[in-house]
Amino acid sequence: GLRRPSRARRCPADGCGAGMRALRGAALALLLAAALGPGPGRPHPQCLDFKPPFQPPRALAFCRRYGAFGCCDARRDRVLLQRFYRLSAHLDGPTYAACAGHLQDLLCQECSPYAAHLYDAEDPSTPVRTIPGLCQDYCQQVWQKCRSIFHYLSTDQELIALENNMAKFCRYLSLEDTDYCFPHLLANENLNQNLGLVTADSEGCLQLCLVEVANGLRNPVAMVHANDGTHRFFIAEQVGLVWAYLPDRSRLEKPFLNISEAVLTSPWEGDERGFLGIVFHPKFKFTGKVYVYYSVEVRYEERIRISEFRISPRDMNTVDHGSERIILEIEEPASNHNGGELLFGDDGYLYIFTGDGGMAGDPFGTFGNAQNKSALLGKVLRIDVNNNDRGPVYRIPPDNPFVDDPQARPEVYAYGVRNMWRCSFDRGEPDTKEGKGRLFCGDVGQNKYEEIDIVEKGKNYGWRAREGFSCYDKKLCVNSSLDDVLPIYAYPHKMGKSVTGGYVYRGCESPNLNGLYIFGDFMSGRLMSLKEDHATGEWQYSEICMGTGQTCMFPGLINNYYQYIISFAEDEAGELYFMSTGVPSATAPHGVVYKVVDTSR
Repeated sequence: GLRRPSRARRCPADGCGAGMRALRGAALALLLAAALGPGPGRPHPQCLDFKPPFQPPRALAFCRRYGAFGCCDARRDRVLLQRFYRLSAHLDGPTYAACAGHLQDLLCQECSPYAAHLYDAEDPSTPVRTIPGLCQDYCQQVWQKCRSIFHYLSTDQELIALENNMAKFCRYLSLEDTDYCFPHLLANENLNQNLGLVTADSEGCLQLCLVEVANGLRNPVAMVHANDGTHRFFIAEQVGLVWAYLPDRSRLEKPFLNISEAVLTSPWEGDERGFLGIVFHPKFKFTGKVYVYYSVEVRYEERIRISEFRISPRDMNTVDHGSERIILEIEEPASNHNGGELLFGDDGYLYIFTGDGGMAGDPFGTFGNAQNKSALLGKVLRIDVNNNDRGPVYRIPPDNPFVDDPQARPEVYAYGVRNMWRCSFDRGEPDTKEGKGRLFCGDVGQNKYEEIDIVEKGKNYGWRAREGFSCYDKKLCVNSSLDDVLPIYAYPHKMGKSVTGGYVYRGCESPNLNGLYIFGDFMSGRLMSLKEDHATGEWQYSEICMGTGQTCMFPGLINNYYQYIISFAEDEAGELYFMSTGVPSATAPHGVVYKVVDTSR
């Protein structure tokens, strides 16, 4: 039978997760063109054993479709070939002639980059399928000619009992998320969208334009500023380089930070590990300190590491690479759901956003990492790194909510989060300061919903009991002691599959946007906004579209962007930016930074 997800060293395989179900999403274009045959190939690579897809070191003899990019090595390929021989021995000559190709296709879906979707391995409360999810027309075709092969392929007695009823049989083999059914997923435009240029009907949409600020970047995961009055900005690449840009948008030749040799990542799209976050100390002008969040391997153990660097005393545009001090390291039991956000609050404390540890459904312990306050994973952490040149590298803020709870880690500020990907503090309304200090986060969902949360001290955000507004783990969900906080907004996977959190716009160049929380989705490329209804406290959704007609026909403005939205950013003045790419690999130089412009002002 199929391998069930092992509990050792897994990589991305969830509803992602960009992101990042990070970076999660479509695949390396050139490799997939070879792997998946003609036509666009940008899958959502999630292998059944929760490792990112890869190029096998040796050629595959049986599942050659996935010989350039997939989830099988030569050893697994041989196992599948041997199984094919065993099963085909049951078939007579005419049946073999008609059905051997289908048998091979079905067996080889274990090697597909989509394997976790095809076998519904994302939901730990249900058994992994013995047959991959099939599109209805294909299932009916195979049933009519070759239904006898299913008897040998599967030990699922419920499936076998439906063998003589085509409609019920094929309904049983269908997937709830039809984007991923075989074989249509190989050419599904909802996933592939070729170059990912967004076009949308302007009806009911807020029409905005863009300015391209920087390009040629390798998965730009963050853009930050030093808040020191220089109006420089710094763009981090997943591979572990940070580049300094001057106010005229020229990039300095020497990297501001280069820890690419230490950062753990790979070229394969779907690998969420890497350099994930950077933030400057709020008093950087005086302390010269910068904090970074990245993946690292230590004695064959994967970890997330929070480190402190100091600015070089000889060059304000580069750090002293010998000054690194490790602030915190957390073991990662799997290679996905690495979190990756670092922020300083108005209180001067450092906020750290960790993922739940990976795999699917947070399977760690009785209730998962996210609900376990004695674990640092699946949390928002808050620590004090001020005045740490002597003594401990960090201290616990005295008002952290669980400092007096012997069953909790004192670093925990909030819990019950799955994989928050991109958070931000609201600067507040410029005149009244209304909303100032609110902490917005996009929390990547499992396999049905994506959500936006406002994070508050000591609160429980529900995972793995809830996904969005719905129950995920039904036993946990009915627990009256859960007392979890519902998101301010959640959307289903027909709108997008990996949320990228954004910002409440508080700049001055586009006043029509003021107060809108603007965010996106990594997989669908959708730009979205929420507006607070002060009378009800609810948040109203509206989509953002690129301007049509003459809206963006000003010099320097454009109305299209690459689909895979990785991150959002603010500059010192509060103007809004986002980063996306056309080929979401940590080594593909196709990332672009865009500035958001509202020409209707």
